[in-house]
Amino acid sequence: MELPVVDLSRYLQFSDDGSVSQLGTDLLDSCREVSRILKETGALLVKDPRCSAQDNDRFIDMMETYFQMPDDFKRLQERPNLHYQVGVTPEGVEVPRSLVDEEMQEKFKTMPEEYKPHTPKGPDHKWRYMWRVGPRPSDTRFKELNSEPVIPEGFPEWKEIMDSWGYKMISAVEVVAEMAAIGFGLPKDAFTSLMKQGPHLLAPTGSDLSCYNEEGTIFAGYHYDLNFLTIHGKSRFPGLYIWLRNGEKVAVKVPVGCLLIQAGKQIEWLTAGECIAGMHEVVVTSKTMDAIKLAKEQNRSLWRVSSTLFAHIASDAELKPLGHFAESSLASNYPAIPAGEYVEQELSVINLKGKKGFS
Repeated sequence: MELPVVDLSRYLQFSDDGSVSQLGTDLLDSCREVSRILKETGALLVKDPRCSAQDNDRFIDMMETYFQMPDDFKRLQERPNLHYQVGVTPEGVEVPRSLVDEEMQEKFKTMPEEYKPHTPKGPDHKWRYMWRVGPRPSDTRFKELNSEPVIPEGFPEWKEIMDSWGYKMISAVEVVAEMAAIGFGLPKDAFTSLMKQGPHLLAPTGSDLSCYNEEGTIFAGYHYDLNFLTIHGKSRFPGLYIWLRNGEKVAVKVPVGCLLIQAGKQIEWLTAGECIAGMHEVVVTSKTMDAIKLAKEQNRSLWRVSSTLFAHIASDAELKPLGHFAESSLASNYPAIPAGEYVEQELSVINLKGKKGFS
């Protein structure tokens, strides 16, 4: 199965001042399509004319250069005291949810063999860099989630490239959030109003394929994302699998110039489970092996960089089912909680807030 691609161009031409009632039938259908795909698959491919393949390449080029630096250099940007929510997270720190979640482990046993995820044995074999994008609140209960950014020495274009790509991807998420809100029968700004001053994170991962290149190696164990919506540019090495709502496992192919959007736990909360956080993993596959061979022949970097941004609900905003979703029979499963408090609970589980003793 290939995910459908939604072109955002026509919605972008719709005036910011335009009310939903002025949307034509075609655009309304597009909005319903966005919400339907997110509901059924937890993932969506979009084309946004403001986010070019060249932008993505420039970003990945710089991150490849960074991740190739010696470990001692990279650790200078490590901030464990801030729950690794800014700067670098070394490999071997982040624990996949499925390693510590007994409910998930029980679910594994009931899955058909062909749809089972790889079983993590320990923390992920990936580095990650966290770069805060967008304005932060001057007054917040959640200081650690809204800290100042960390800039590595020797990268004069760092801030410009990170901010440029980060803002472009957030802009794409905001359009999808508006379209999804309309498709779900909510006010156009139901989601975007809660995203204002959110702790959005441009969070590329780096996995060393010169070191970890055996088929089945896990870079990101089976998990969901704790944020609102996640957006990725195209990676230079395949390996991402997602699980559809019906349990089917799908290898994701992102066409050149497209972006992948995935539903996180916060949109699940706001829709009372109408839209479920999408499960996914990143592993070395036979196609990854083919891409490694080609990269070696072309003398390119063997670091697999994911061009990932986590879009969040503002830390001090309340997560609770919105509008008609509050009447859902499942609404009681999603009690009101400040978004920042929810995020801190999740970070603790995956070993980014306090140590769990994994080696």
